[in-house]
Amino acid sequence: MNSAIQVIHLRRVYKSYVGVFRRKLKEVEAVKGISFEVEAGELFGVLGPNGAGKTTTVKMLTTLLIPTSGSATILGYDVVKQAEAVRPRIGFIFGGERGLYWRLSGLDNLRYFSSLYQIDPEVQKQRIPYLLELVGLQDRANEKVEGYSRGMKQRLHIARTLLNDPEVMFLDEPSIGLDPVAARDIRQVVRDLRDQKKTILLTTHYMFEADELCRRIAVINHGEIVALDTPANLKRVVQDLSVVELEVKAFTPHALEQLKQLPFVDAVTVDEREQTSLVTIQTPRGSEAVPELLAQLNGATIQKVSVREPTLEDAYVRLVENADETKT
Repeated sequence: MNSAIQVIHLRRVYKSYVGVFRRKLKEVEAVKGISFEVEAGELFGVLGPNGAGKTTTVKMLTTLLIPTSGSATILGYDVVKQAEAVRPRIGFIFGGERGLYWRLSGLDNLRYFSSLYQIDPEVQKQRIPYLLELVGLQDRANEKVEGYSRGMKQRLHIARTLLNDPEVMFLDEPSIGLDPVAARDIRQVVRDLRDQKKTILLTTHYMFEADELCRRIAVINHGEIVALDTPANLKRVVQDLSVVELEVKAFTPHALEQLKQLPFVDAVTVDEREQTSLVTIQTPRGSEAVPELLAQLNGATIQKVSVREPTLEDAYVRLVENADETKT
């Protein structure tokens, strides 16, 4: 395998003091000896809940954090010992709006950062218009960034990251907090970069996004990789299950515990909405389980019941919950 990224037993421990009078040293192991490889030209996804270690991993790979132990190489260069060789060859984006000058236009932002990266002026003249077109900002290039939507700012972030034509890109939740249209635009840009054979490591909370874009996915939880495979193979984790979705009014924590205790229920998740709760139940019994499930919700108002095949998100839930159970 022609590896663009190689990670071997990578570990990161944070140390902090807690308490006021009797201060104690507390260690938090954010990343616990993970190993994986990303092929040249591959779009590789990293999924995990908040605090799983995704961003810490990206910061170590982009030379922003020094690992506590283990090693990592980018294009054969060690991220600690050869950081100066790594940095010109990579680009990274962290979710959010920082890193742009809002009182400058999009075009002037790219010109400024091109000069900062010491890109030849003749190269700038060709590359900046190309990047503005790639991210769909060619018609808004002369407008100040302060008037851009969040999605437009994120697309400008991507253009800025591509100024030095990096061989390897790290996209840390690039579509977080965006409306559906803006998130779709970001996914299209990422898809275009993938088609150009850029090596991309993408972290995301959105399962459908990872399913649509990534060739392989690592699921990380509590700083450990609990699964690593193609989206299709990860879905086989839940091929024995069906998913029952209940839209419920007045859903209570007691009802949640009752559902979890049913012997034919594999996992339950709850998505709280404005006036209802979407209760998602994984079970091998499919529609046959519905009457008994509803019986446990006596007194609640059931607005909708549906049964569907499991998705990558359902596989993710099972993998993470199984990992949590082994910790307890």
